[in-house]
Amino acid sequence: MAHFPKPPEGSWTAHFGLDTGPMSYDDSISPDYFEVEREAVFGHSWLNVGRVEQAPNAGTFFVKPIDAVRSSVVVVRDGNGELRAWRFALGDHFAFLQQETFEIGNDESGLTPLQLDVWEGFVFVNFDEGNSRSLEDYLGKFAAGMKGYPFDKMTHVYKFQSHVRSNWKLYIDAFAEFYHAPVLHAKQYVSDESAKLMGYGFEALHYDVDGPHGMVSSWGGMAPPKDPMMVKPTERVLRSGNFGPWDKPDIPELATLPSGLNPTKHRAWGLDSYVFFPNFMIVVWEPGWYLTYHYWPTAYNEHIFEGTLYMAPPKTPSDRMRQELAAVTFKEFSLQDCNTLEATQTMLETRAVSRFPLCDQEVLLRHLHTSAQRFVEDVQRRSGAPSLSATHR
Repeated sequence: MAHFPKPPEGSWTAHFGLDTGPMSYDDSISPDYFEVEREAVFGHSWLNVGRVEQAPNAGTFFVKPIDAVRSSVVVVRDGNGELRAWRFALGDHFAFLQQETFEIGNDESGLTPLQLDVWEGFVFVNFDEGNSRSLEDYLGKFAAGMKGYPFDKMTHVYKFQSHVRSNWKLYIDAFAEFYHAPVLHAKQYVSDESAKLMGYGFEALHYDVDGPHGMVSSWGGMAPPKDPMMVKPTERVLRSGNFGPWDKPDIPELATLPSGLNPTKHRAWGLDSYVFFPNFMIVVWEPGWYLTYHYWPTAYNEHIFEGTLYMAPPKTPSDRMRQELAAVTFKEFSLQDCNTLEATQTMLETRAVSRFPLCDQEVLLRHLHTSAQRFVEDVQRRSGAPSLSATHR
């Protein structure tokens, strides 16, 4: 029996009109398909490359390499205070950018202007010269539902990066479903609590999709825990742990959340996780902080994973210690996930099994792969290129 209400169709998968049969993962193990996918998907989507705080003043800039489009991006705050973006060849370096040089988009510079737009402080670029779709329209209802969340007040940042030997979509898959957590991360909890969670299982409060984007709303993550003995002694002392610091920061906007967060308004709500296609995730936690994930493909079976935690600037040494504990705990979670994903990639490449059954809690996995394949097909159709199916290498 379901723990939480299902849609009238009886499952989330059927509700979103997705196929319920076994799914192929050929799109994650084909070098030929990857070459088409990387250009079609990453060359024609709005991509998040950072935040406005990374270039706060006139003359400041940051650079983001994007191997999937064989380019790097430089984002500059110009003399008028506006953000501008250019692309240049991957691996090139422009030392003169360290000077206050704003008119850099000329024929001699080797830089090509890019479309740039900002949503809630997040900086996006688009490599498609013919793109006419605004960032706001592209991000859709999920971004609209988060508008007003105090992203700009959470400027204390912890960043982690890892080179993972798996297809980029497989790692998104791992973070788009949560039911693995009680088993894979069992030792992050005290033994009694771990056994209870595995016995209970996992089921999300709510799922939703909007075009190629998806979201899941989940219980858990509330702080402090109902019973302090549910967590480890270090967490009890510092009042922090798996779900971040227990005490909300003093940010007035946290008192009333934007309408899109906690869509079911469930009292046990812990977090909402959003997948903004193709490779950007935002996870908003009930205790008053958020994190982002990026998955940057470098080959059909490799990618760069980036995890970034955003918290309010600490006011005391104790605040800082709580945040540090949350950060190292997050790192441990990520290492556990990376390990299993590399094994998954190896298994898929054996082709011993070609199709896999997915449960209803994996609806966002099915949606991601379906969306990516449709995106490839749409770009190919518009360009007149011959179709390359994920199942025909």
